[in-house]
Formats: sequence, C-alpha cells, structure tokens
Amino acid sequence: GVTRLLLTRIPFFKEIIVSSFSCDSCSWSNTEIQSAGRIQEQGVRYTLAVTSRQDMNREVVKTDCASARIPELDFEIPAFSQKGVLTTIEGIIDRAVAGLEQDQPARRAVDKEVARKIDDFIGKLRQLKEVNSPFTFILDDPSGNSFVENPHAPQRDEALVVTHYRRSPQQSAMLGLEVDAKPPDTAEDLRDEVLQFNTNCPECNAPASTNMKLVQIPHFKEVIIMATNCDSCGHRTNEVKSGGAIEPQGTRITLRITDPSDMTRDILKSETCSVEIPELEFELGMGALGGKFTTLEGLLKDIRDLVEKNPFTLGDSSTPSRTGKLQEFIGKLQDVKGKTQAHFIMDDPAGNSYLQNVYAPEEDPELRVQHYERTFEQNEELGLNDMKTEGYETEPASGR
Repeated sequence: GVTRLLLTRIPFFKEIIVSSFSCDSCSWSNTEIQSAGRIQEQGVRYTLAVTSRQDMNREVVKTDCASARIPELDFEIPAFSQKGVLTTIEGIIDRAVAGLEQDQPARRAVDKEVARKIDDFIGKLRQLKEVNSPFTFILDDPSGNSFVENPHAPQRDEALVVTHYRRSPQQSAMLGLEVDAKPPDTAEDLRDEVLQFNTNCPECNAPASTNMKLVQIPHFKEVIIMATNCDSCGHRTNEVKSGGAIEPQGTRITLRITDPSDMTRDILKSETCSVEIPELEFELGMGALGGKFTTLEGLLKDIRDLVEKNPFTLGDSSTPSRTGKLQEFIGKLQDVKGKTQAHFIMDDPAGNSYLQNVYAPEEDPELRVQHYERTFEQNEELGLNDMKTEGYETEPASGR
C-alpha cells in the first residue's frame, strides 16, 4: 500500500501531521494524526453539550493519549486504546461502534448474554447520532494536543467549555515525561538562586528562557521578578508578581515631585495598582502595563511609550485634534521629570505596591502613605468577597 503524509494547520489550533494509508489489493484504508508540536505545558479538557445534528459534524482532533467520554451512557474510550485521528463527533461514535461489532460473531458463539448486552449498547450509541435528546461529549487530553472545533471562532462558543489543568505525576509518567522526585526548594534557597524555565517568545514563538528571582525589597516585602529575553528576535519583557498575600487594607501613596533626583526612586507597581497625575489630568487604570519593578523615570517612560505606540491615538487612525492634544500631553509628561512640580499618586487596593522612601527609616516629607478600607466593589474585583479562609471545614466524620 501507499502511505501519504501531510503537514497541515488547523485554524485557531496548531499544526498536525495527517497520515493516510490505502491498499489497492483489498481496498482497506486508514487515517491517523500525530501532533507536529511539543507536549503542551498543561493538559486540556473539552466539554461539549451536543444538542443538534450540526454538533455531530464538529471536527475533532483526538490524539492517541486522549480519552473520550459520554457520561449519559457511562461510556469511555480509554487513552492509548485508539490511534490519533482527525474526525468528527459522529466519526468517533462510528469508530466505537465498529470496534464493538468486530468480535460480536465470536461472542455470540461463546456467550450469548454478553453479546446481547453489547448489541443493546451499540443500539444506544447509534441512537446518539440522531440527537433525539442532548448528551455531553468530554475529550480529556493530558498532552494538551487534542481539539474540538468551535464553529463560532473567534467568538466564544456557549456549548463548549475548555479547561486547562496541571498534569498529575501519573499523567506525566504516562506521557513519558520525567517527574522530578526531588523535594521543592525552601524559600531560603530561592532567595539566593535565579530559577530558569523554558518557554516560547510571545512575539516570534521561538524557544526562549525565562529567569525568575525572589527579591526582598527593603522596608517592604518579597516580590518575584520574571524576565524573558529572546535570542531570535531580540524581544525582551519583564513582569513582577507579589510574593506575599493581599494586605488587610488598601494603600494610597502620594509623592510630590520637587527635584530631578525623585526620578531615581524605586517603584513596585503591582497589577492591581492605578496611577494618577492630577496636574496632567492623567489616570492609568489597574492592569495597564502589568506589574513593574522600575524607577519613577522608567515608569513615566513606559507611560509615554504606551501613548505613542497606540495606533488609535497617534497612528493613521487618529484625528489631527486628538494628535495635537496627545503631543501636548507627552510634552507635559516630559516636563514632569524634574522641570515641573507635580503629584504622583499610586492607588493599590491590594496594598502590594511600593514607592521608595529615600529617608528610610525616617519619614519622607514629600511622601505620604495612606491605608484605607476597601469598598465592596474593590473586594469583588480582587475576588475576596467569596473567599473564605476560616471556618470552612465541615463537621468531622464520625469515627475520625
């Protein structure tokens, strides 16, 4: 026979290798798929509510390490029991029916009761194809390389739920991945070590490495700094995460900029921190620019780059009046660097932001730190209203 190989890309998914075999003598044919990429960082689980015949035509990539389940029939196709395949929901059911029917003649001769039960189950599987009643199709792949089509892409599909999860040691061993049996390092070890893990560049998707370091900020707390540098395209990025818990109160830090030396003050801006400069009528919402550990001058430069590189403000899509106003704002922002006195305000409901006090441990006359009680809306945005850390245990079971 002849085997044909095709490297193709599934839209909104990834590249796969499709192999097709056909025999001219007996007309037998078979198709299989293999992932053309690597095993993903996390496993993936697709849960689809099948409610119509159109759902039966959704394309499915099922790798050989993926399992498929239909809870309504208590039916499961275990991992590694079939080769990887590019098919549809209906095709997976047909393959399951063909597999069950394969040994039925031998079963009828040996055990008629078992054969009758399997015939009844095959009938139920065939009834699913008519979609007389809704059912749930679950595709679980620890390698993260399986896929269920979203016909509404790039919009969200209400009938399809995609869940990414961390693999268990047993699943990693099943995939042939090395499981690190060493105990995790203590916090003391992490403070003296730069950790490095492999990742992909967010710009060109080339293999890159991310460095991570636990840093103690004087008179504040621990933070985690992550930096990525791509050797292929030169893209560089850094991100800061708080190493501690959310503080009991929010923090509002106000600095009166009076001297060019204020530009060298260290700043930790968390992802939940908003920035305000009242003299410029400027406000940067939380989440913008992400977490940053830099200086005041560096943060003002990032704000300027954010304005200049926005195509809807200073690009071809902008209007002359808007462009003039933004150029005037950029000029005023440049003057803040020691030429113009201004107030720089950081408001962090989580209390995880920091601005250096150059007079520490004494008070800084130009720096004011206020602690306040968060509002209900701020707690809701931080996910604290539904978080219960005390008294959540149920009554202990009898005999325990």
